[in-house]
Amino acid sequence: MKAKLTFAVTLMVSLTLCVVVVGMVAVLMIALFEEKVDNSEIFKLISPAFQTIVGGFIGLLAGVKLSHDDKDNK
Repeated sequence: MKAKLTFAVTLMVSLTLCVVVVGMVAVLMIALFEEKVDNSEIFKLISPAFQTIVGGFIGLLAGVKLSHDDKDNK
């Protein structure tokens, strides 16, 4: 039961991370080619948000993996 729950959580987090990263890359690519937008401002806005989202999801995935492995060894 716990393995199924871990798999479901890992799958949801991975899919959400993929959607967020693809969305942010799409917005970045659109903004880079828009003439009205200053490219240096785009990088200032997106870089911290991108790092926070990716770091949070990777931390969550690592925590789920570590907690799942810890229970199996006991």
